[in-house]
Amino acid sequence: MKSINIVLHCPEIPQNTGNIARTAAATGAALHLIHPLGFTIDDRKLKRAGLDYWDKLDITHYEDEASFFEQNGNFPIYCFSTKAPRAYTDIRYPDPVFLMFGCETKGLPERILQQHPDTCVRIPMLKNLRSLNLSNSVAIAVYEVLRQQNFAALECKGTPVTFSWDTPAP
Repeated sequence: MKSINIVLHCPEIPQNTGNIARTAAATGAALHLIHPLGFTIDDRKLKRAGLDYWDKLDITHYEDEASFFEQNGNFPIYCFSTKAPRAYTDIRYPDPVFLMFGCETKGLPERILQQHPDTCVRIPMLKNLRSLNLSNSVAIAVYEVLRQQNFAALECKGTPVTFSWDTPAP
């Protein structure tokens, strides 16, 4: 079981799912896709957005919502929604954790939000705006969990850059 599990409930836009797959691969998170999807998994746009990370991805497909909850319902599931009463930063996320996001046009179904009232969270934003882009929302959530875990197992320091003016002329 991965520490961080990203759950997409019926995503519709292949580029978003591709970007999210890339985030999952780069952070060591697992990706869970609840069908139906608004695209085919071999969609060129999906593959292009994920670039060459597909072989590094831990991905699970579920025929439907019931199948997902049947297999994972015992784990904490945090539902991200603009309708949620508290900010995602107000939570101390457990390990493992499931971060669930709805489709781009409708968000998570009301029934899921009602089944998880204590674990519904939102990303703060200005009033009268619909929502953030799905792939951006996932990245924000995943990196909050990683921050709380002190970025365990991630490379946090880059290789120092040598600038041309630091190098003696030949």
